[in-house]
Amino acid sequence: MILKEAPKNCNFCPRLVAYRDKNARENPDWFNGPAPSFGDEDASLLVIGLAPGRTGANRTGRPFTGDYAGQLLYDTLKKFGYMHGEYRADLNDGIILKDAMITNAVRCAPPENKPTTDEIKMCNDFLKARIAAMKNLKTIICLGLVSHDATLKALGYKKSQFKFGHAAVHQLNEIKLIDSYHCSRYNTQTNRLTTQMFEDVFAIAKN
Repeated sequence: MILKEAPKNCNFCPRLVAYRDKNARENPDWFNGPAPSFGDEDASLLVIGLAPGRTGANRTGRPFTGDYAGQLLYDTLKKFGYMHGEYRADLNDGIILKDAMITNAVRCAPPENKPTTDEIKMCNDFLKARIAAMKNLKTIICLGLVSHDATLKALGYKKSQFKFGHAAVHQLNEIKLIDSYHCSRYNTQTNRLTTQMFEDVFAIAKN
């Protein structure tokens, strides 16, 4: 049986393990492990990011918590009724996701936020199991090309079958996949992704 969450001491990817160990030595009070999915197990919506940020989920243990990208994501989830509470980039903020879950294509923080092709492939079984475990899943929002490609692989499709594009919608049997540019600091500060563009993606998911 394949686990839907990577074990805390997962050793599949030597480079990521070495980076995790380095972070643990330098910051022993951080989470420093594969960030588990967060949210409602019975959700109809799954948001899939790239990988934990070093000072984000790698530090806090919750996806998109502690780094810049989380603010826009959680604010948008709340606006569209998927979140209760006030996001404060802190595990003790008490937020609750309703009908939504967040995960990552790669569960461990990679150096420079860039997982290798082999690392993405190695982690794909966890993503596949996570998706399979969500019995009410209807919609997936993929944040970025890596997430898009990893999701297609997890669902048994070829990358060539569905082209990534912001706000592009792909019907994969019973699941609707919606693409979005990643809500990273770089994308938002360069206006590659505006708040309105991001909200447009969630509006599609709601319909």
